[in-house]
Amino acid sequence: MAFQMKHTFSKQILFVALTFLLPLATSAQTDNGVSFFPNKSIGFLGLMTSLIIIIVGLVFLLVLKLNTVTAHFLNDKNLTKKDKFKKYFNNLSTSEIEILKKKQKQSNKIISVLIIGVISLLPQVTFAQTAPANRAHLFSEPGVIITLVLVFIPLFFALLYLAIKVNKGFNQFFNSQKIKEAEELAAYLSSPENIPPIEKLEELKQKLDYSLSSTELSGTEIAEDKKGLLKSISSETNYRYFAVKRPPIKRPKIDPQLTKLILWFLGTAVFWLFVGSSVGEYVGIKFIAPDADTFSWLSIGRLRAVHTNLVFWAWATIGIMGLGYYIVPMVSNAPLHSIKNGWTALICVNVAMLVGGISLMAGINNGGGEYREIIWPIMAVWAYGLMLTVINFIKTVAKRTTHEIYISNWFIIASYIFILIVAIIAYIPMGQDGIGETIVQGYYMHQAVGMWFMFSMLGVLYYLLPQQLNKPIYSYSLGVLAFWSQILFYTVIGTHHFVFSALPWWLQTVAIVGSVGMLIPVTAGTINYLMTFRGSWGKISNSYSLPFFFVGVIYYFTGSFQGTAEAFRSTNLIWHFTDFTIAHSHITMYGIITFLLFGSIYAIVPRLTGKEPPQLGVGAHFWLALIGLQFYTIPLMIGGTLKGLMWAEGKPFIDSVVMMGPYWLWRAIGGTLMWLSHIVLAYNMYKMMKPTIEIDVKEKAFELINQNIDTNAVETKI
Repeated sequence: MAFQMKHTFSKQILFVALTFLLPLATSAQTDNGVSFFPNKSIGFLGLMTSLIIIIVGLVFLLVLKLNTVTAHFLNDKNLTKKDKFKKYFNNLSTSEIEILKKKQKQSNKIISVLIIGVISLLPQVTFAQTAPANRAHLFSEPGVIITLVLVFIPLFFALLYLAIKVNKGFNQFFNSQKIKEAEELAAYLSSPENIPPIEKLEELKQKLDYSLSSTELSGTEIAEDKKGLLKSISSETNYRYFAVKRPPIKRPKIDPQLTKLILWFLGTAVFWLFVGSSVGEYVGIKFIAPDADTFSWLSIGRLRAVHTNLVFWAWATIGIMGLGYYIVPMVSNAPLHSIKNGWTALICVNVAMLVGGISLMAGINNGGGEYREIIWPIMAVWAYGLMLTVINFIKTVAKRTTHEIYISNWFIIASYIFILIVAIIAYIPMGQDGIGETIVQGYYMHQAVGMWFMFSMLGVLYYLLPQQLNKPIYSYSLGVLAFWSQILFYTVIGTHHFVFSALPWWLQTVAIVGSVGMLIPVTAGTINYLMTFRGSWGKISNSYSLPFFFVGVIYYFTGSFQGTAEAFRSTNLIWHFTDFTIAHSHITMYGIITFLLFGSIYAIVPRLTGKEPPQLGVGAHFWLALIGLQFYTIPLMIGGTLKGLMWAEGKPFIDSVVMMGPYWLWRAIGGTLMWLSHIVLAYNMYKMMKPTIEIDVKEKAFELINQNIDTNAVETKI
């Protein structure tokens, strides 16, 4: 019943949110161009309508939550104490039984009941609205509309703040009622007539403590080979370990300081994802409304660099670093070498990205170097953070208590070594005159994607996928094959972006051959991951992280094969310089890297905080991101192909620009859905990291009883 009410409550939230967003997403096309307010008077009506919808929605949600809370306590109020507390006797633990036995044996029958008052102030808010003046033309004035918008913004946030405060009041009231119920349960159990007899408690305890002797099938006699049938026995395997039914293995406890560090890495990464994708969302809107603003800081040329650098070097990089700080010590079975260096690395990369983003918007950049627009002094601070991290990891692996180095650490540490080498080569100006700069650019941007983002996330997947499926990786050998073959082939494919350029023909051919060779590690890795899934497909629907991992694996196969297909001269002739390349980059960086990061966050954060994300929130995040990615990439692939064919036919360039209009609109729609999914992710992160204590009535009651027993014992001694 409670689950159904929560599910209904979540559905209502989604409905109200979509209702509110619908008018904001509506636009009209006029003869003069795109106009979001073709009739300016509608702007005022839209604002008022949106405000009313928000007020009604918030009131509805608060009433629904009040109804949910009161229904729970009204049901309990109609029950007798015996029936009300019966549910708490069904799953007593050994320690709780011991407490009841102590209470039953205690001679004094002092009842200690702590009464906590209910503090719940429900703010009452009255909204008054006067009828608008009959002068309709007044609301068509731009100044009036701007004033109303400025008034609407703080009013919206005031309503949102009010809803948060009222919701907090409900939660406080609900927790106070739980404490009160725990006190009533403690008082009920403090009466000897309400406690089962000691004999019954002892019987219950014996059932809980019962364990197999491991000799039920084998007997107690020592095996002896009198007939000499067994020879050359060098070891004896204790198979009884698998026969004994053991309780679930507790999750390994992680150093609280390391937990805090990891959560800060992942939390700041999600923040940069929101900022970077918000910039990308605005750039996507400017493709269909290019005259949205005239500020130089918000020009497409600058914002595009801000978007790519923040989602590359802030979101994905910081997220990968946080995952590494969790996985490397875990698979090494050793503590992290230096948590202090981890904090230093976190500060370095975040400060570098903050300053780098501002400098790019101000027009201070590295010129034409794609993905390396941030100037070298800033990126040097970023690289220092990565250098501290890889040294930290290497020293942690050196202190490992396991004999082997698990393949996850192979991939993760190698990726740091590669990205530092790539960054140094990219920013040192030697050999970057003329065509040399093009060669370095091809090397840099492809190695950053394949030998940093892809390499490190594959290593993360080799740890988290078996962990989430609770089974070993299908083949360690396939993992080793993928590791070395990717190093062999991926390091030479950068120049396939410059086919038919002034680069040496043989260098272009080597890049194409390397691109074809990438089918080996991609096929090996995909088989390894999918075969690990084999037999456990049913777990996908019951997991937060596995759907993201599965999508990431599928895109790893399709996106990588697509990259190979693009490398051939015949296909490159059509697709190069078109929007097809943009679609491909989002398939790889979003469909693979970002989806794997999403799944990793949902796999790790609950283990660190002990709090699960909201089920509806994870579902909304998954589907918004996946559907948004389809709306983004498929139209761009179709439009990009048509654009390349138009160029091949010699059509005027402006014709291809006009032709791309509808496809860019779909790009903006898909980008908006992806951006909304990031807002949902931020909310899910907040729920998983929210510093609140969920009160367990039974646990709280036995805590009170135990305190009462200890107090009485002290008074008796005195």
